[in-house]
Amino acid sequence: IWVCEKTGYTEAVGSYEELLSKPGVAGVEVWENAKRENPDLPDDLCVHKPYIDEITYDSPKAPGSRMRRVSEVIDCWFDSGAMPFAQWGYPHKAGSAAQLADQFPADFISEALDQTRGWFYSLVAISTLLFDENTVASGQWPVASKDDSRRADAAAKQSSLIPDPQSPIPLIPFPHPFRNCIVLGLMLGEDGGKMSKSKRNYRDPVEIFDLYGADALRWYFFSNQPPWTSIRYSEQAIKDCIPEFLLRLWNVYSFFVIYANIDGFDPSVRISDDIGQLGPAVLAMASGYRSIGERGELDRWILSELNGTVAAVVEHLDAYENFNACERLSGFVDALSNWYVRRSRDRFWSSEQSTDKLDAYWTLYECLLTTSKLIAPFTPFLAEALWRNLAAGTFGDHSDSRRPRESVHLCDYPAADVASIDENLSRRMALMREIVSLGRSARMGAKLKVRQPLARVEVVLADDEHRPWLEQHASLICDELNVKRVEFTQRAEEYIEYSVLPDLKRLGPRLGKRLPAIKKKLAEQDGGELIAKLKTDGHVTIDLPDGPVELDEDDIQVRLQAKPGWAAAEGHAVVVVLATELTEDLIREGLARELVRAIQDRRKEMGCQFTDRIAVGIVTESAELRAAIEQFRDYIAGETLAVKIILGPLSGVEPVEIDVAGSIVTLYVKVQ
Repeated sequence: IWVCEKTGYTEAVGSYEELLSKPGVAGVEVWENAKRENPDLPDDLCVHKPYIDEITYDSPKAPGSRMRRVSEVIDCWFDSGAMPFAQWGYPHKAGSAAQLADQFPADFISEALDQTRGWFYSLVAISTLLFDENTVASGQWPVASKDDSRRADAAAKQSSLIPDPQSPIPLIPFPHPFRNCIVLGLMLGEDGGKMSKSKRNYRDPVEIFDLYGADALRWYFFSNQPPWTSIRYSEQAIKDCIPEFLLRLWNVYSFFVIYANIDGFDPSVRISDDIGQLGPAVLAMASGYRSIGERGELDRWILSELNGTVAAVVEHLDAYENFNACERLSGFVDALSNWYVRRSRDRFWSSEQSTDKLDAYWTLYECLLTTSKLIAPFTPFLAEALWRNLAAGTFGDHSDSRRPRESVHLCDYPAADVASIDENLSRRMALMREIVSLGRSARMGAKLKVRQPLARVEVVLADDEHRPWLEQHASLICDELNVKRVEFTQRAEEYIEYSVLPDLKRLGPRLGKRLPAIKKKLAEQDGGELIAKLKTDGHVTIDLPDGPVELDEDDIQVRLQAKPGWAAAEGHAVVVVLATELTEDLIREGLARELVRAIQDRRKEMGCQFTDRIAVGIVTESAELRAAIEQFRDYIAGETLAVKIILGPLSGVEPVEIDVAGSIVTLYVKVQ
């Protein structure tokens, strides 16, 4: 901005070229001399201090007076706010108008909350000053509105910003410089205060990378909470990301590779067409690859979950909802690891090379490939490692035309196969998984180990919609919960009872002196019927002498209590009740399972291969444990690949002492 030294009249000069064209311009020689003395000076320094301050020109308002530049430097946010067009050199640089039209407005911008009055504001303010929404429809570059004198005056003073009318740029949808604005919360130190070098309330990021890897830190930022909330730095939370997501996915990959190598499952010899991105269409042409409809229910379920996850993640990312996308990805990896792989282990362990086993390999391979693409924006290094090991490395010996993309980051983002999504199957399996989860929770509450078999489980369903399917899969529930029998019912009164209490903090301000009467009345109610009515109607009405009171679910605290001999846990639409009484046979089977776990641990310590056969010797003074070994010898041998189990020492073997359910055992293990 140049100001008349006499009248105070100001002009905003639009460009360096415009400045040099002013009448009586002087002072340019300061820059020219500096450039001559130091030829390495960048040319764009001519518009910077101190050189630009020396340029003056004749005042159009006061003959004989000079126009001089103000000494102040404009706020740097003005430069940032001019970014949408300044980055292209608009309007002076040739071709800049077309570039601006192609890139304006930005799909999204992102900065922290403190930029509300900085970058966010300057972007909107400058765009609003320059571009008029009312003229967009004409297809011409937006200029000041004719009926807005202030904008018209500004346009006249800055005429150099208006492009040549003979070269209009293409239509711009609207004058706002961005379509979406992601406002980030602030990163706080471990003490909850502002990050400070002097306080050292955070660890150097480079140390975090070295200790846990960049992916762990990235996943922590993406998945810990919505981005607009401030986040307190937590090294423990970063560390927790590894087993909860990164390592869990890597373990699924490791499981696949181990058994694929054992069985000789090699996708590269089964795919004869061009590899490309190894998408579903390429896999469908592979030898031994069956359509989803031909596969078993477990395979159809996980592929339905996979495609449902793809659809959800794409939808969330299109809406800039990174946190929600991560939640869905985390849920899928949990389902893949803790349900699909665990329920499929016997298929992979089987020595028979069956069609069902091949289905399991293709299903898990497709899940891992697609997941590597899905996680690429979030955890790029893990995604790349998975892709290179499963795709790029596997097909490395093939000709260039048949090699997959060298990097997962060169692949298209996955698209969901909607036809593969079976929502009914997903709901059924979700209920099954909830039943199993509640059963484990009930076990934990009763302090019963998962390895201890129980006589039966009662599953109390809110409705019978999925009961026939659950009854068909009762053996799965028995296997997962380690129970002998499962029964389904809709009445839970035989096994549990409810105590219903008012939420004093919530109801106190509302009901005041009526609160004791409500508490007494609720204690007299049938807890089961009250809960059923709440779930059906969303509220209950309690009659008091001075009038009725309507309560909803938030007004009431419900406590479930299992009756003696039972352990229970409640979900949204199901209650799971376990019989806790232990017979002698159940106790012995539990001991046998504990011993299997101990032998498996010893195999790992010895570095045994998955296919290694072993001999086992057991020395113990526990008569109960010896009886358990005799009764369940075949089970123990089958689970541990033991060709021989003796109640005594093995010669030439170094023993180890272990604790099995409180009994000291001397264990001998020898590879055969």
